[in-house]
Amino acid sequence: MDKKKKNGNLYTVLYAAVMVIIVAVVLAFVSQILKPRQDTNIRQETRRTILRSVHLEGQSYEKYITDTAAGPEHLPLFICTLDDGTRKYIIPMEGKGLWGSINGYLALNDDFRTVYGAVFDHEAETPGLGAEISTPFFSDPFRGKSLYRGEEFVSLAVVKPGKSVGNPNAVDGISGGTLTSRGVENMIRESLEPYIPFLKHYE
Repeated sequence: MDKKKKNGNLYTVLYAAVMVIIVAVVLAFVSQILKPRQDTNIRQETRRTILRSVHLEGQSYEKYITDTAAGPEHLPLFICTLDDGTRKYIIPMEGKGLWGSINGYLALNDDFRTVYGAVFDHEAETPGLGAEISTPFFSDPFRGKSLYRGEEFVSLAVVKPGKSVGNPNAVDGISGGTLTSRGVENMIRESLEPYIPFLKHYE
């Protein structure tokens, strides 16, 4: 390889390296500039989701919601005080679906047994199947369901469509989304269990 060709190859490599560095620096700078706005958007979306869990979408977060913690573990807990003075207790949830993480909020009545509302979301579940957990069609039936059988905490089962009829501890899963439905069931149980010993302290 002659000297001219070598120099040409070296120039190409150096040029590419410099361009990569410049692009990386620009992207990092833009990311830092946009981060406050991104954080604000995330916070606002979180607040909207929490309000949805207690059927107050579009209302003032500051008016209805108080951030607190449960127990010595300082578990995150949101308390909603409605206009009639009754309180709902909102627990954040995180779990794993078929293709990625799933999350949500479960609102409990002040008996700490009965579900007042639920909201679920996902990162990458299959459209038309597992992704249906983010729709009211899936979340609405959770309202009124019980986490207890007698005095025993049993959480909530997510069963095959049509199998929850007459069962106060179960809701229908998504047809064709068995693994996502199972992920929701596991998420609810695993997210709620740490709270059970402490929720009664808020009575």
